[in-house]
Amino acid sequence: MNPIVRKAKPEDFPVLMEFMKGLVDAERPMDPTIKDGNVVYYDLSEIMKNEDSDLYVVELSNELVASGYAKIKEDRPYLKHDKQGYLGFMFVPEKHRGKGYNKLIMDVLLKWCKARNIDEIRLDVYEDNPSAIRAYEKVGLKKHLINMRMNIKDIDL
Repeated sequence: MNPIVRKAKPEDFPVLMEFMKGLVDAERPMDPTIKDGNVVYYDLSEIMKNEDSDLYVVELSNELVASGYAKIKEDRPYLKHDKQGYLGFMFVPEKHRGKGYNKLIMDVLLKWCKARNIDEIRLDVYEDNPSAIRAYEKVGLKKHLINMRMNIKDIDL
């Protein structure tokens, strides 16, 4: 059976919440600032109902195997573009990785942005996540900016 990419539906929420848990669990070791306990990154219903965003899934034999959303965001006034297409909730469960599902989602999200005259695409990825970085580079994204952080709570200043 061939995978299909479609807009997410409210009945997909239970699986999408499991995807979100999987994403948080994967990112916790890379980010000591993520709170303990249950963490919800995204308001999925808001993403789905907002006209400036859309959430897509890849379905294979009635099973969801990938997710991702695109959102149009205002950008900084000093940049050449006014708006950017921000991509998020890019998740493929471990057992389905390496099968091209991320590329299927990315292709749809990029087309979604282009249809809305959004040419600048951004996303965030942890530096300690080389497999995700490679997946994004495969579709043409390039490393652009490094976000640095520091906790000064226990530093004598």
